[in-house]
Amino acid sequence: MLSPRTAVPRTRLDIASILGPGTEEKLAVKQIRVLLVDHHALIRGGIRALLEKLPELEIVAEASDGPEALRLIRQHRPDVALIESAMSGLNGFEVTGLVKKECRTVHVIVLSTYADAECLRQALDCGADGYLTMTASVAELELAIKTVANGQTYISSFVTRLVEDFVRGNHETLKGLTPRQREVLKLIAEGKSTKEIALALKISVKTVETHRMLLTDRLDIHHTAGLVQYAIKAGLIRLED
Repeated sequence: MLSPRTAVPRTRLDIASILGPGTEEKLAVKQIRVLLVDHHALIRGGIRALLEKLPELEIVAEASDGPEALRLIRQHRPDVALIESAMSGLNGFEVTGLVKKECRTVHVIVLSTYADAECLRQALDCGADGYLTMTASVAELELAIKTVANGQTYISSFVTRLVEDFVRGNHETLKGLTPRQREVLKLIAEGKSTKEIALALKISVKTVETHRMLLTDRLDIHHTAGLVQYAIKAGLIRLED
């Protein structure tokens, strides 16, 4: 359950590192419309009670299952939808995928009881803008909502290390890059756009963005030219390719 007393550790994926100093004040200007989706009425009510104390957020509706969530999201077009992952029938990942196809302006945060790499992978693959566990503090929940409403990706600080495991793997070649990372790096070096890489590898744009972000962090290379040079030196591409 979300605890208002839990301290939020700062990670490389939080708002300060993504958007720079002073961004929290900038994000506070516009009221953010939020829709809640959880099949537990008590949990839904608890989250609503917490968020209603935040003047910058407005709860526009709440749903108890996937079909109701889709209907209300189509009706209200919220800025952010908080969607529980483990609903019966149409689960949170499936709802998220449909929302991202039909309502592109709606940002989705998947709420999960589980902090594991597989749930994170599913959330990213279906196009989620954020991923939080139920152990998140109120401060982190607020931060996540403001971050995704601003068009950025937010991954729970509690599962940051799982993001790294998700991409890193146990391979020793190319500084421990996984086969998928090497594919993404090769396509970046070949001049492919994020959307083209997603189509080529049959993964979501958000997943490509996550791979790229962790590639730059892992290699400590923060511009495309440097990634191209590294790919050439590592033998992933040749100059005549």
